[in-house]
Amino acid sequence: MADADPISIWMQPERQERTGPGRRPGYSREQITRMAVQIADAEGVEAATMRRIAGELGTGAMSLYRYVPRRDDLFDLMIDLAMAEVEFPGGPSGDWRGDLTLLARRIRATGLRHPWLITLLTSRPTLGPNLLRVHEFALGAFDGLGLDIDDITGFVDMLNDHIHSAIRREIGWLEEARRTGLDPERWKRDYIGPYVRQVVESGAFPLFSRSVLDARTAHLDPEERFRRGLDRILDAIAALIPSLRPRRAGKR
Repeated sequence: MADADPISIWMQPERQERTGPGRRPGYSREQITRMAVQIADAEGVEAATMRRIAGELGTGAMSLYRYVPRRDDLFDLMIDLAMAEVEFPGGPSGDWRGDLTLLARRIRATGLRHPWLITLLTSRPTLGPNLLRVHEFALGAFDGLGLDIDDITGFVDMLNDHIHSAIRREIGWLEEARRTGLDPERWKRDYIGPYVRQVVESGAFPLFSRSVLDARTAHLDPEERFRRGLDRILDAIAALIPSLRPRRAGKR
């Protein structure tokens, strides 16, 4: 007989262990998830197996499945525990641009602390309570501007795409630096630099050559590059907002 369809971990009540003389202490989802995050931060998400987590906690792997039935459930819990670190005010301030800038920077900081986070977050649909808290704040920043909910969600998606892709790129550079022993500056100078000079001197790609020789953005550090890209997206949103308000008014 086929297994029943899996149920979201957020709809499964957490197991309550009875304690008493002679009973082994129970565990909690949070204990298991925190250990998984600790392992993933140090060694990558592939290392955060139930067997490994159980070994670190001093128990058997099968006992943990009573708390976290599936590996996908563990991923959802890990994502949500990491997203709990994203701090922001209790509600939007009324300065939508300031609120979203703050949120974006704090998501970036969290993503860099947990290099596995963005890969998991963008590869699976998940709606844990802390992720929803962050998403609700982002949506709320646009609330009251006279926008349709489709426009609001579209803008939030645009911002998320920038935040996530920028974190992925930055983590990729950091991982490559660890793998090769070359920091980004040495990589540019010693590894790719001679080839880039050859391409520039060939004259075959004039616009690329201009971007190498003249573009100031080529020399920005990752944080400044992130901020610059974020500012451009917020500029575009600010320019669009006035034209979208009449469309919503016309639907009434």
